[in-house]
Amino acid sequence: MQNRKKIAIVGVGLIGGSLALQLHEKKLSSKLIGVEVSANNARDALEEELVDEIKPFDKAITEAEVIILTTPVNTLSKLVPEVLDKIDNQIVIDLGSTKYDIIKSINGHPKRGRYVATHPMWGTEFSGPKAAVRGAFEGKAVILCNKEDSDRDALEWVEKMFTKIGMRITYMDAKAHDLHVAYVSHISHITSFALANTVLEKEKVESAIFEIASAGFESTVRLAKSNSSMWVPIFLQNKENILDVLKEHIAQLSKFKEYIENEDAHNLKALIIDANKIKRILK
Repeated sequence: MQNRKKIAIVGVGLIGGSLALQLHEKKLSSKLIGVEVSANNARDALEEELVDEIKPFDKAITEAEVIILTTPVNTLSKLVPEVLDKIDNQIVIDLGSTKYDIIKSINGHPKRGRYVATHPMWGTEFSGPKAAVRGAFEGKAVILCNKEDSDRDALEWVEKMFTKIGMRITYMDAKAHDLHVAYVSHISHITSFALANTVLEKEKVESAIFEIASAGFESTVRLAKSNSSMWVPIFLQNKENILDVLKEHIAQLSKFKEYIENEDAHNLKALIIDANKIKRILK
């Protein structure tokens, strides 16, 4: 691995904080600078020793050699070009869950090559610096988008960083990325939010939910605890793809409703057997 670098993390929450832990442990950073708009998050990031210091945005990106942006996706389309406007030759990375709009915002930028678009496929339902998890990214996938538009040295450093913290690298076009994550990530959160709301609407006795909720229910609605300030921007920025997958999901739910109403055991069984095929992929 190349020499350690001074790294600024803009947004030291769950993702930024978890990454900071591994940047420390894998000796990838000579210094970690945090940037936080929340005074509470700034205090917690220092107390948890996720970063060495907190600095204002402009000072941090001037001093850092690598700038990692982990803010909500609705801010990244404005933030990435702003950072590119201010840098000299630093490496700029974002960890957002959508990519097409961000990349579109910097098409033709003279410093486009200093930016590497990434999406680590990991997260929990919790938020903030105190939610940071040690070893979070080990064995997980990370998607790098439109790598051909990044400078070779910037891409190589980012690839080595993710490899050293234990991630498997996959490459995708940004538009394809946004489509695929709608199917395998974003719809999971919508389903979890909807199921939680369904149960809360129908089951008015909270103690009953607590007492009889099974492990299956808990694992399904776990994502419903996720932070709205993160997920509302994701849903709106990836609107086209999410609406497409939602239509299919609703159609599948309608089939279950129809077959149960009609006591159609044959077709109900067929639906479940079709669903069982997922075992070939997720073992």
